[in-house]
Amino acid sequence: MKHLLLDVSTVLDLWLKRGKYWLVDTLFEQAEKQDVRLWISASSIPMIEYIFTRELAKDGADREEAKNLSRKLFAFLFKHVNTLSNLGFEQNIAIEKAYNLEDAQTALSLNRLHGEKIIVTDDADFDTLGLARICSISEALTWLECDQTDGEQATQFIDLAAQQDTIRPLLEKSVHTVLHHGRYILGPEVQEFEEKLAEFVGVRHCIGVSSGTDALLMCLMAQNIGPGDAVFTTPFTFIATAEVISLLGATPVFVDIDPRTFNIDPAQLKKAVRALKKNDNTIHPLPFSSNITLKPKAIIPVDLFGLPADYDPIMQLAKEHNLFVLADSAQGLGSEYKGYRAGSLAHATTTSFFPAKPLGCYGDGGAILTDNDALAEKLVSIRVHGKGRDKYDNIRIGLNARLHTMQASILIAKLETFATELEAKQRVAQQYTERLSSMTGDIKPPYVPGGLKSAWAQYSILTDKQTILQKGMKKNGIPSAIYYKKPLHLQPAFYKLNYKKGDMPVSENVSQQICSIPMHAYIKSQTLQRITNTICMILSDNLL
Repeated sequence: MKHLLLDVSTVLDLWLKRGKYWLVDTLFEQAEKQDVRLWISASSIPMIEYIFTRELAKDGADREEAKNLSRKLFAFLFKHVNTLSNLGFEQNIAIEKAYNLEDAQTALSLNRLHGEKIIVTDDADFDTLGLARICSISEALTWLECDQTDGEQATQFIDLAAQQDTIRPLLEKSVHTVLHHGRYILGPEVQEFEEKLAEFVGVRHCIGVSSGTDALLMCLMAQNIGPGDAVFTTPFTFIATAEVISLLGATPVFVDIDPRTFNIDPAQLKKAVRALKKNDNTIHPLPFSSNITLKPKAIIPVDLFGLPADYDPIMQLAKEHNLFVLADSAQGLGSEYKGYRAGSLAHATTTSFFPAKPLGCYGDGGAILTDNDALAEKLVSIRVHGKGRDKYDNIRIGLNARLHTMQASILIAKLETFATELEAKQRVAQQYTERLSSMTGDIKPPYVPGGLKSAWAQYSILTDKQTILQKGMKKNGIPSAIYYKKPLHLQPAFYKLNYKKGDMPVSENVSQQICSIPMHAYIKSQTLQRITNTICMILSDNLL
């Protein structure tokens, strides 16, 4: 990400049509074309207004006329330029180190941004404290007109820094609002975010909670699931999905995945339900070697890597057998299934706001989405120690599982650009698929069935050269990840269930072939080309 900060004189050149004002206008156009972000320091705004109105007064304009014109020009400016706030601690540092206090504070504010930072000014003595380059308007235009490549910039698996810079004004406004009102536990931002996310998804209720894991646990608690109960889920997911089942004394019954979508296979799920009801593991592998009778109570499908599970047959099966369907959409928020958003497809849906998720905060957080009024009321109670009329009226066993107000404020800011980011990731995924499909036959790009739209939490490919690919990418400075190296039915944490290798053949096979590559909304075309070219080179030549 590249940033240009305009000093007072640069803005005034444009407004007063003096000096090289036409170059400033060109600078705006070029920056927008090349996705370079323009900034002004918040501390410069009063100075710009003061000088502008003073200069107009010299030309005979009255004060009120000058003020009105400055307001219009500021409105135009703020459509194209972001405001960079000045923080208190930066003032103290500037006082200690600067020979020009205002300049130094501006440079310190700019230094919070990630990437390359340039201050556009004709003042050769601008006090940057050595934190940024300075250049004239002409030099800035030359810099923009040069070939803009990613150079030696490190490739990010998920670029949270670029996202943060893109929405920094919104983030800082949200965080500072919370600091000012001081209602840190279930403050107004929590309810505001819940209402906005519920509207985005298309459900009546959203309950913000402390994590995606607690969200899953709370839903099972609300259904009174415990010892003797069976919950069907996939072994090809993060442990949290099945962990919460065991925490309540219930038993996970693992069901293998579809080899193309990596989501729970409805055909295998149907077999598993029948096998459990008949207590016959010849129909489908079941936990335990002894004849322990389990009561089927729920299904937890997972929207893996951002792709929704196949909900129509799952919901039909659940209806036939009176099973509660709890969708784990930690990776799937923003995805769509046949015209409906994830979060509205099951009896209840949980999601996670872990920083790397499609919609992430800056810590832990999660939510539960549902249209079930009674369930929502129960979840609100469980969220705060099983409260009734108030937190000292405890009508059930609950948790301390509240979404923090500060995290809610961050999520409100991020939700503003969430739809735009989802669209950008669709374009990135399309480019990946087109390039990788045409370059090598040694990989299988992700499969998205018709009528579905992925949120692209990860872009995961299959290859028989998994180890070779990951080592080669690391050598070339490109991050990758393997989700998941060992399916849950083979994890030591679940050894008491007595599953064995070969029980879930598709999950076991996919775990040896899967590899996730960088995916986020801010990948530049040059970076994407370098990633795909490197993958092709590694798989074609086995170069390490």
